[in-house]
Amino acid sequence: MSVRAQFENSNEIGVFSKLTNSYCLVAIGGSENFYSVFESELSDVVPVVHASIAGTRIIGRLTAGNRRGLLVPNTTTDQELQHLRNSLPDSVAIQRVEERLSALGNVIACNDYVALVHPDLDRETEEIIADVLGVEVFRQTIADNVLVGSYCAISNQGGLVHPRTSVQDQDELSSLLQVPLVAGTVNRGSDVIGGGLVVNDWSAFAGLDTTSTELSVIESIFKLQDSQPSAIVNDMRDSLIDNYS
Repeated sequence: MSVRAQFENSNEIGVFSKLTNSYCLVAIGGSENFYSVFESELSDVVPVVHASIAGTRIIGRLTAGNRRGLLVPNTTTDQELQHLRNSLPDSVAIQRVEERLSALGNVIACNDYVALVHPDLDRETEEIIADVLGVEVFRQTIADNVLVGSYCAISNQGGLVHPRTSVQDQDELSSLLQVPLVAGTVNRGSDVIGGGLVVNDWSAFAGLDTTSTELSVIESIFKLQDSQPSAIVNDMRDSLIDNYS
């Protein structure tokens, strides 16, 4: 299922939220409406948590994580860290990272198995990513952009990358990630994919300006159609027909 949302008139919802298969973080402040969009889609399955990092609301750009763990920058206060530990499932490891490139969400793109990282990331940080998130780590660029987290969105089903990514780059990234990739945009032509889109294995949230064409690309590459009620109804209808025929 893919849904459009907006955070205080901003379509860059990937800046203000972080979505994985085991939790969802949403910035504090903003309208309750933004929070309820996530709550209505996810609350039965994963916790939706209000959070701030270093007193700011740009939590999607400052944190990186998957279902196994969450990495936060060293500017995160003890109180914020404790709040996250109390709110997230016990199975999620939370680690504070001492890293010069402290906007972790901009420099790390990951799913539950593989992480793409900024070429200049510290060696220790690379090891922390591998340990805490339980992933293989590859230093990469996307369409010659070093901010891999900003210019792609990946799940365990597929990935959307910067529209100017060459076919060779897409093939290389796809073989590293072992998921299909497509080059595309969000928010009516914006190439900052990570800023305008958050996605996990069964749902995606994009900025309010995202066109229906962009949404259909998102739904097909992330294989979200199967989780729509209409698909389930069709399956039921088919099985009923099988039973009675």
